[in-house]
Amino acid sequence: MKTKIKYVAAFMVLMALAFSGMTASAQTKKAKKVLIVVTSFETVSDDVKTGLWMEEFAAPYYYLVENGVTVTVASPKGGKAPIDAASISDQLIAPVSKRALNDPQVQRWLNNTVQLSTVKAKDYDAVFYSGGHGPTWDMPDNAASIALIQSFVEQKKPTAFVCHSAAALKNVKTKNGEYLLKGKTVTGYSNDEEVAGQTGAKGAFLLEDMLRGRGANYQKATEKWTPFAVQDGLLITGENPASSQITVEKLLATLNAR
Repeated sequence: MKTKIKYVAAFMVLMALAFSGMTASAQTKKAKKVLIVVTSFETVSDDVKTGLWMEEFAAPYYYLVENGVTVTVASPKGGKAPIDAASISDQLIAPVSKRALNDPQVQRWLNNTVQLSTVKAKDYDAVFYSGGHGPTWDMPDNAASIALIQSFVEQKKPTAFVCHSAAALKNVKTKNGEYLLKGKTVTGYSNDEEVAGQTGAKGAFLLEDMLRGRGANYQKATEKWTPFAVQDGLLITGENPASSQITVEKLLATLNAR
């Protein structure tokens, strides 16, 4: 009888250990880390200010966090990220942006971003670049940003860009020296949207023109300011602020499929 009890006890211990191992393995598999990159640029001129478009940060941030993803927020200069006042104005603020403005954790991140030159692609599963016109000024020639994107690409990890943040791709090249954008199907804030919104003066260049100029297969939504995102392999791009949600959804779906 005692021998039987010992066998039963040993069996139960083995089962508990096996279940514990399976649980730990499942948790490890689900644990993802995504780097969100935002702009540090604010002043175009005395009369023209720009920065981060809040919805393009808030929507991906909440979607990732609420799906169990660990998020780190970085910017070229580190520290406080400038917010484009128009993105939190009464006329244009999105519900998710209102939530972010009143969220202490979000504010801590945006006031204390990590300096971009200190982060490494090897420490993350994917990267998401948030927009606003700011990235057209401080991302295209930023050596740390270029090297970071190249590292994510070389490590075969998903990269996502929404709206003007695709400006960060301007001078990124592949190992063979060609522009990464060449032949890629992408989207980004359109010339039509820029003209209709009278926002051209806020950017360093027109994003659509740059993408086409680098040899990309540029696409856009049928209607201005409506959600639209495309994916070419591990490169994911969204057209405008309204595309923030579907862009990050594509990113997470790609991560979960790996």
